[in-house]
Amino acid sequence: MFYWMLKVVLSPFLRTFWRPWIEGPENVPAEGPAILASNHLSFLDSIFLPLMVPRRVTFLAKIDYFTGSGLKGRAKRMFFSGVGQLPIDRSGGKASDAALRSGVRVLSQGKLLGIYPEGTRSPDGRLYRGKIGVARMALEAKVPVIPVAMFGTFEVQPQGRTIPRIRKVGMRIGRPLDFSRYEDMADDRFVLRSITDEIMYELMQLSGQEYVDMYAQKAKDDLATARAAATAAAAEAGVPAGSGVPARSAKQIGEVGKPGREVVSAGASAAEASPAGPAKPAKPAKPAGTPKPPKPAKPAKPGKPPARPATFAKPGKFPNPLARATGAPPATATARAGASAAEHPATDVPPPRPQAPEAAVDLPPDPLQR
Repeated sequence: MFYWMLKVVLSPFLRTFWRPWIEGPENVPAEGPAILASNHLSFLDSIFLPLMVPRRVTFLAKIDYFTGSGLKGRAKRMFFSGVGQLPIDRSGGKASDAALRSGVRVLSQGKLLGIYPEGTRSPDGRLYRGKIGVARMALEAKVPVIPVAMFGTFEVQPQGRTIPRIRKVGMRIGRPLDFSRYEDMADDRFVLRSITDEIMYELMQLSGQEYVDMYAQKAKDDLATARAAATAAAAEAGVPAGSGVPARSAKQIGEVGKPGREVVSAGASAAEASPAGPAKPAKPAKPAGTPKPPKPAKPAKPGKPPARPATFAKPGKFPNPLARATGAPPATATARAGASAAEHPATDVPPPRPQAPEAAVDLPPDPLQR
């Protein structure tokens, strides 16, 4: 009763300021059990999703909403109990089995069960790895899974923000996914992982989010650890708290999912936290008096072979002894030339070489001569 009364009261207010839109409402069956598996961006997902779906949706909510103390804790408990949400313990083990039995019991009553396969809100607006509980409930209850993608709720009220922004939000509902072919494999973890990955793939296609193959809670733990390390490093550097140091998101802290992303170290965070910015490392000084090593000799370039001496002729020919030499003659040649001129003053031709007398040759007598 409180669920429908709250929906009637809040619907005009929410539709006026946030103007929610919806695509694919015909994919939600008018009757019969089904699981609405949605991405989880903000606390407002649990408000706008039941607002836009005509049928009543029962969510599995973390037990922290039902165990708060004080006025605020009692108000939360009354609200979540009134809207029909069931408390679950997410610590694992027997507590997870109890949560699964609660979900199967809701489905056995022919109701719609809303669940967030990621297990917690996304720390940076990306889509994280799903847990296999949704696949186990779908196989045990033998019901279809309807993927639902939420839009804009992360920008309206991300985790840690108290007052929501005024901005348009929406949701897109995909076609039901039937896993009846795996009915007898509810205890096979490989089958459960395969079904969960298929559901997360459909959510990625509907929402257009970047997928991270890592659990969202692990990303939150890494983010908290990096922030604590950055705060400690900034305190050691003398930077006061609240000095405007930008907070890092899970996307900046490291993979958080994709290969190739590095985890930001505390030293880098402290350098960014310094008012003067990160200091550049000083260049090492060169030692004085160090002689420079000699430069290696350049190899000789391959060129033409050395020219032949002037006294040699081309292959296959002999030098002409009578040819005049050009240029200044050597001293011995000048002396010889002077001696020859003295012996033969009328001509400048050198004397002929002495020839040996020809030897007498005896020829046989000619028979025609008498």
